[in-house]
Amino acid sequence: MRKDDSSLSHAEREFVESRARMLLQRADAWGVVPVPIDDLLSAANLKVAPTSIFDPRAIAAYAIAKGKQAANLVKQAIGKVLGILDAHEEVIHIDDTVLESRQRFLKLHETGHFELPHQRKIFRFFEDSQEELDPSIADKFEREANNFARFAIFNGNAYAERAADLPLSFSSVKKMQRGFKVSLYAGLREYARTHRHVCIAMAIEKPAICPINGWSAEIRRVETSLSFEQQFGRPQLPTITKTHPLWPLVPFGKATRPTTIRLTDLDGEHHEFIGEALDTSYNILLFACPTTLFRS
Repeated sequence: MRKDDSSLSHAEREFVESRARMLLQRADAWGVVPVPIDDLLSAANLKVAPTSIFDPRAIAAYAIAKGKQAANLVKQAIGKVLGILDAHEEVIHIDDTVLESRQRFLKLHETGHFELPHQRKIFRFFEDSQEELDPSIADKFEREANNFARFAIFNGNAYAERAADLPLSFSSVKKMQRGFKVSLYAGLREYARTHRHVCIAMAIEKPAICPINGWSAEIRRVETSLSFEQQFGRPQLPTITKTHPLWPLVPFGKATRPTTIRLTDLDGEHHEFIGEALDTSYNILLFACPTTLFRS
């Protein structure tokens, strides 16, 4: 399973979300769906570089124009691959070869680095010095920026509130995803983590033959609703194999139609679920909820 990309303490999350809410309000975007990204950037006094710095020629041109400091900034930040914040120039560089839905999230992620005052101050300090940001601090900053972007792009609780009025199913996730202009991956994660009913979402790699366990699939992310976690716990396994209860959902084609599976709760009781899955080509997305709650 991939490294945690979003957990914060309650106080940390409240602060991050308060800053995102302030930006949405400054941009007159509170309650607007899909979120007008350009208005939020304007309200933050940020702009997106017109030419992607991820093009090797652009890196060279940027370094020539801005000098050694800018070249060092690019060199230090390039590990992020998809987005860079130049706090001094108040410019965001986004890899424009990724999907538009991903670019929207990246713009808000980099805006989060800029809008969170403790981050902006430290970023400017490190850009001016030869120091390197401690890995643990850098990791926390990434999680803060992810939560900032998440809160902004889903407009606070707007996504959860609209999802609650729709049938509990994968088809509802697809409908919501289009309305909010987010990736299906991001939409599914938000759907599962915020839904009031019992449900689980999982992103896995494509199945492969393992010499020890036979067919298996590496788990990338797991999201559960609070009610699911309270009743069933949170899966911690790094992979799912043919003996895992969710294995029947793994598609060996484009998708798995609604399929009945059985999950065991923390008290050892068995429950019937309906699950679906889709191979997006980037990853495989699984979703399951109790049969009694499923609506196609």
